[in-house]
Order: sequence, then structure tokens, then C-alpha cells
Amino acid sequence: MTKVVILAEKPSQAKAYAEAFTILEKTKTYIQLKPDNTFPDGATITWGVGHLVELKEPHDYKPEWKRWKLDQLPIVPERFYEKVSKGKWEQFQAVKRLFRQADVLVNAADVDREGSNIFYSILRLTGVKGKPIRRLWINSLERDEVRKGFNNLQNNEKDLRLFDEAKARQISDWMVGINASRLFTLLLQKKGFPSYLSIGRVQSPTVYLIYQRHRQIENFQSEPFYQIEGSFQSEAGTYQGLAEIKETDKTKVQALLDEYGLKEEEDLIGIVQSTDKKTKHQKSPKLHSLSTLQSVANRRWKYTPSQVLKTLQKLYEKRLVTYPRTDCNFITEHEFAYLVDNLNLYQEVLNISFKPASLKPNKRYVNSSKVQEHYAVIPTKSVPSQKKLTGLSYEESNIYHEVLATTLAMFHADYVYEETTIFTNVHDLPFKSTGKREVKSGWKELFPKSSKAKQEKEANLPYVQNGEQVGAQLHIKESMTQPPKPYTEGQLINMMKTCGKLMDDEEDVEILKEVEGLGTEATRSSIIETIKAQKYIEVKRNNVSITDKGIMLCEAIEGTLLSSPSMTAKWESYLKKIGSGEGSKQVFIKQTSQFIETLIQETPDSIQKVNVRSTGEKNKWSDPIAKCPSCPTGSIMDRYKFYGCSAYKDGCKVTFPKKLAGKTLTKNMIKTLCEVKRTKVLKGFKGKKTFSTALTLDEDYKIKFDFAKNA
Repeated sequence: MTKVVILAEKPSQAKAYAEAFTILEKTKTYIQLKPDNTFPDGATITWGVGHLVELKEPHDYKPEWKRWKLDQLPIVPERFYEKVSKGKWEQFQAVKRLFRQADVLVNAADVDREGSNIFYSILRLTGVKGKPIRRLWINSLERDEVRKGFNNLQNNEKDLRLFDEAKARQISDWMVGINASRLFTLLLQKKGFPSYLSIGRVQSPTVYLIYQRHRQIENFQSEPFYQIEGSFQSEAGTYQGLAEIKETDKTKVQALLDEYGLKEEEDLIGIVQSTDKKTKHQKSPKLHSLSTLQSVANRRWKYTPSQVLKTLQKLYEKRLVTYPRTDCNFITEHEFAYLVDNLNLYQEVLNISFKPASLKPNKRYVNSSKVQEHYAVIPTKSVPSQKKLTGLSYEESNIYHEVLATTLAMFHADYVYEETTIFTNVHDLPFKSTGKREVKSGWKELFPKSSKAKQEKEANLPYVQNGEQVGAQLHIKESMTQPPKPYTEGQLINMMKTCGKLMDDEEDVEILKEVEGLGTEATRSSIIETIKAQKYIEVKRNNVSITDKGIMLCEAIEGTLLSSPSMTAKWESYLKKIGSGEGSKQVFIKQTSQFIETLIQETPDSIQKVNVRSTGEKNKWSDPIAKCPSCPTGSIMDRYKFYGCSAYKDGCKVTFPKKLAGKTLTKNMIKTLCEVKRTKVLKGFKGKKTFSTALTLDEDYKIKFDFAKNA
């Protein structure tokens, strides 16, 4: 009898897998499947809760690394180890027990480098070795796809490379975050900075790009420029045109009018010199990757990138869309075939009917050579009933309809429009007028209509003939140059993807062919959320602005590799090489270590130019909580990750943890312990079971449990 144990990334994923088979038993920590053709002896599905294990903290290696001190940098352990994440001990022990009993292990976490990291990090910490490992590699939680995936499990060769890639990234981020955050914080505190800075390999250059846009806007000086605008009256209607001149010096524009013997606001005669009409075809947008969907949803509904990913994840778990964290805009012939089969049903969901322009795969959308781990985000084979659609939230409904409409658009006809250009001469001075008229809505009928203002801007020109005389009035038009606009959150995703080279056309969210940039498809939205939480940026009415704290961070990292998006892109590029077997985890970690050494040497000088600002944050370390119970001069202060005596430089070593047995120790609790040496009975401590106890301070100023007081 072969015992198969399957590890899913989280309970919802495990549930989706189990529902593709017949369930024998459900417990708090695993699901037992009945024997069938796929699993002749049955199988057990267990799960992580996201990351069951995490890298150890500095103080787990050396107690002295707990305190933030410059002379302890760099903090680089000889080897990196994991520990069970807080609050997840029970589930880890269940997974460990099942792994030990198993004959075959199946990694069924998400099919990306983090999924590989989760599985192998857990496996490594359980100590289980030498067992055969298989990999589930699917892009949809739809029942047929799950069954097919388990019937065609892959070997773990590619998975191990992805684990190396993920672990290299995780360790590198740990090293940069721990060392750079302490280095910059401590140096700035010497200059009077009252708070702390969080610095990261990806988050810091992202903030720096926003800072660069802030400087462009702040330093921009608006200047007037002048053009000659003509208003024309034909028999068929009025239209406007511009002469080919744009000058900051008004006298030059006036000189051109004088050259042609023209005056402003005079009634003049214009002659239609030429009219040119071109019929143009616009193909439907490419299929969605995560980032293109985030950009569209932000522009259309002001959804944050994080909101889009969470919503897409819910739709994935409801088996309505395929794998969300994809950077690909293509599908294979296999997906195309089921989309064709379901075409009429999908149209009913959108409440629209059209005759497909073609049912043959087009390389613009269907290209197996462009699909690696994941294909584009498309609807699954499961066509939702009206009841299921009604049960979707407003956000889920919007995102699902956008995915569905973009997928159906590849079967629809092109959008066809007529572009008209008229040249009208007034005293031989030519004026150009352009207009656009929709001929056939094609695929655009699947999407919300453009705004009225945009339609008016692209208004159709009246019908005029070559040689026709029209009434004309001219005037010098004064305009002001405009500063760059702040990024929206949707543009921020594109900006990170292209390392600041935003695409010219906001409507065009197609991915660049070479995907590098800051972060990955899966991490960009969480990076934006992190820099929001760190108060480096603010988002108001969908516009991203940098805060005083963010400006100070950027002044501090300016000139270092931490401010260089191109360097971060190269790091990301090398990480991908590790995943493909062309790079080495050890080389990457060694390079990160060298980078930190350079940073430690160069930063003390560069930090001198930073202007320390008030960040509006409460100074966590300035307000004493209580008089130190040990020394005569010190006070107990909040030291960010622990409570400690202000007289530590004079040798007082009293510190208290922020957390004890899973419970957060508040400032009031610490105050009570310092002043009366004992608290009341407190609930919510965690051991094998949750328990209540009073706390007491012993003679060495260590916190102890006092169960006697419970009686």
C-alpha cells in the first residue's frame, strides 16, 4: 500500500483539490481521499497556511544581534536556517507527522517560485529525507484540470531550481532589509531622526522612482507657448485646424501671420487644399496578464493592484478564472479549443451575441512557444450559472466580466474607424485638421463605451471637397506647458514593470516583450502595499504622492545601488537564471554580501547630505513608559522591537520582549510590572493550549508567569 501525501499551499486550495475526488474524511489539519483510479490506495491532502516556516531572526543566531548597533554590522550568518512561523506550530506538526508516514510526497502548492519555496522549506524543517517527490503543475482549479494534473504529475527537477531561485531571493532580501534598515536608521538617528526606516531590495528603488517623478513635478516651470488656430465654416459644418508652428516667443507667431498678410479675428476665406481619408483596423487587446488587468481595473474602477489580485484569487478559487499570478499574454491550442467549444455560453454570460470573425488560432493570442509556467488569465471551462454570477461581489463581477470580454474579443471582428485629414489654406498658410469616425464597433462593443469628452475630441469632420471655399477666422492660441502628472497606482505597476519607462499611450497596457523590471508579477502589488504601510507614499484619488518620510529615504539612498531600478532589474534577471539552471544561488548570495559591505563603507559619508525632516510619526522612542526598575537614572522606552532602558549606554541591560507566549505585551503591562512587579490575570497566552496567567518581575528583572494568582 502506497501512502501519498499532498501538500497544498492553503486550506482553500486543498478544498478545491479534494472536491475533484471523493472525500473519505475531513479533519482540522488534513483531508483523506477515497481510493480511485488516480490514487489506488487513496491519498491525504494537508496544507500550509501560507508560509508555515520563515527565516530565523538575527537574535535567533546571536542574542547580541537583537540590539540595533552599528558595530555589529554586517549581520550575515554563515548558514541560514528556518523556524516555524508564529502561531502555526500545530499545523506544522501535523504536516511533519504526515510527511514522515508518507511513501510519496506531492508538492501541490502554487506553481511558481514561492510555491516551491513553501514546500521545500517545510520539507527541510521536518527533517524528512529520501522520499520520492512529485509536482502538480496546473493553471486552473477547475475539476477536470485538477484530475488531469494529478494523473500527470511531473518530476521535481524544475521545482528544485525554482526553490533555489526563491531561496536566493528570500535570503538576499533578508540580508539587505536587516543590514540596510539598521545602517540607515542608526546613522540618521545620530542626526536627530526620531523614528526608523525600513529599506528593501525592491521597495526602496520603487520609492525612488516615485521620488524622481515628484522632483520633475516640483521643479517644473510652466511656460506659455503659442500656436495659430483657424476656425472654419463650410456648408456641411464647422471645424478647427492648426498651422504648423509652436513657439514660446509670441512675436515669431505674429511675424508668420504678417508674412502671409493675415490678421487675427478678421473674416477671411480659406481653400480646402486636400482631404485624405484612411480606413484603419484596430485588433483586440492581447489577453490579460496580471499586470495588464491591474492597469485596466485601476483606470476603469480605481481598484488598487492589491485589490485586483485578491479579487482575481477569489475568482480562481471559485474556479471561474485561470491562475492569477501570470506574466504571460498567450494561451496554447489546448485552452483555445475549450474556449471555442464554450463560445456561445460565454456570450450568454455577457448578454451579447456576435458571429465569430474566425475560429482559427491567431499567433497574436495563441502561441505555445510564448507560454512557460503559466498562460494568460482567461475564463475556465466552468461557465457560471446566473445564480453563481448573482452571488459574486461587485468587484468580482467587474473583474470576471473584464477577463471574459478580453478573451471573447479575440474571436470578434476588428474595430474599424475612418481617419480624416483636411489641409485648409488661408493666403497659402496651411492648417491641418484631423478627425476620427467609427465605421464598425467590432470587439469594442464588448467593453464600456468611451467617455463623451473623448468621443467629442475625436469628432468626425464635416464633409468638404478639394478646392471648396470656406469661411475662416484666425487667432493666436496661448497655452501653458503642463508638468508631468503623478503616477496612478495602475501606472505604478507599469512603471515597475518597465523600470520607469512608462508607455506613451495610457490605453495601451500590453507588456513589453522582455519582462524585467522591479519585482515580479506576483510581488508588485504587495510592494506597493508595503511602501504605503511604511508611510513612504500616499494615494489620494488614485494619485500616488511621496511623503516627507519617503523624500528623506530617497535622499539617504541617492547615489547607492538601492536607488537604482536598473540594478534591481539585473538582480531579478539573475534570479530568473537560477530558476532556469543558468545561475547559482551561492553566487547571488555572495554578491549580495559584497553589496552590503560596500554600503556599510560608503553610507556614513553620503548620509551627511540628508535633511532630517519631521515625518509626522509619533516618536516611539522619546516618551518614557516607566522608571527603570534596575538603575537610578534610566527610563523604560519603546525600542521598536522590544522595550529597553534608556541608560543602556551606561551599562543597564534591562529589556522586555514585545511578545510573550504569543501575546503582545502592551506599554501599560510593562508600566505595571516596573512599578508594582505584578499584573492582574491576563488571557490569551499560547502554549499547547491557550492559557491565562498573571505576570511578575523577578529579582533579575525577568518576566515570569505567576499561576498562583489565578486561584
